[in-house]
Amino acid sequence: MARSVYAGRLPWRQTRPTGDAADVEILARWLDSVFTLPGTKIRFGVDALAGLLPGAGDTLASLASLYILVAAHRAGASRVTLLRMGINIAVDLIVGAIPIAGDLFDVYFKSNQRHVGLLRRHLAATPLEARRLRRNDRWFVWTIVAALLLLLGGCVYAVILAAGWLAQLIAK
Repeated sequence: MARSVYAGRLPWRQTRPTGDAADVEILARWLDSVFTLPGTKIRFGVDALAGLLPGAGDTLASLASLYILVAAHRAGASRVTLLRMGINIAVDLIVGAIPIAGDLFDVYFKSNQRHVGLLRRHLAATPLEARRLRRNDRWFVWTIVAALLLLLGGCVYAVILAAGWLAQLIAK
């Protein structure tokens, strides 16, 4: 059994996390809360901005979210944790695809910061809890990744079909 990237240490309790932990936190911050709406306390990130690009923006943001899912798998997160992350990604992709309402949802939902919170909870588990959380989940996480990639592909296909349909309407 391969040794976990985070074995024996809790990177979020250090003053400066290293490796995947720092990458995951930085990525989540950029995707969900790097900017502040002037005059308010409302924070948003690149995910909400990318959502302004129909189809492609939400797809790219979901691909970035998959990095956090894979990092959680490498850290030995449980199936339930990985499933929750996968569901968050799917919800963010599906609802985020709705024009304007999806972008507002991205500002509120902050799925990537939810993922970091789930990963923190996993890493803060006691050794007994950690053993329970880490079972042979490699196939499970790759199934989630494959399903999410299929979902992303379906979204891209739907955008292409919609564009073709729109082009036919315009040509008439």
